[in-house]
Amino acid sequence: MSDAPAPSVRTIKTWDSGVRLFHWLLVASVALAFLSSEEESALSAWHIPAGWVAAVLIAFRLIWGIVGGEHARFANLIRPSRMAGHVSGLFAGRVHASLGHNPLGGIAVLGLLGLTAATVFAGVTGREESHEVIAWTLLAMIALHVAAVIAMSFLSRDNLIGAMITGRKKTTHFPDAQDAAPPLRLAVPLAVLVVAGSAWAATRIDPAAFTPGARGEAGEGSGGAEAEEASEVDED
Repeated sequence: MSDAPAPSVRTIKTWDSGVRLFHWLLVASVALAFLSSEEESALSAWHIPAGWVAAVLIAFRLIWGIVGGEHARFANLIRPSRMAGHVSGLFAGRVHASLGHNPLGGIAVLGLLGLTAATVFAGVTGREESHEVIAWTLLAMIALHVAAVIAMSFLSRDNLIGAMITGRKKTTHFPDAQDAAPPLRLAVPLAVLVVAGSAWAATRIDPAAFTPGARGEAGEGSGGAEAEEASEVDED
């Protein structure tokens, strides 16, 4: 009697290029926004452009959550039927790898997207106190997210950070898994239209949205210039 041979370990496609590019660009834009948040910072001129880039990225992620690859879709992020079992398993010390986001990870992604959008909205509308509070909440959630990713990578022996860089995972924990479904055929053209449209909308709200140092003070947009012109007219 011979034992069946163990299945060979392969690598399979998990995260599509769109979701990976979004992830790392959002990391960079949020990091730049925090590093440039103080007026005396050498990077202060980049604070508002970084925020607008984050806003455009959020718009991209909203459409990509519908037309993107299998594990990028919101339908695979929101899985309430699996939440109770996942949480109870964690408390019982049973940590299992997941091809895409696990149920808690999916909720975390949605929460981070919402907080990023709320931070940008508060900044654009001039709600400085709310902007600061939400921004610090976002920073705390990012720290928690990073800690959870590192912990889950260690406990499940599944390199989550590496997978988000390469887009691939080993089938060690998923011997029968196949490549994830790719984005829809119209995904890229739709995403391009959404990015272009949201960037155009940003320049309608703030003509200097993507121009570092175009305003004298952080937070002063076209409204500030118009107010200055109106003041000069009144003086005349």
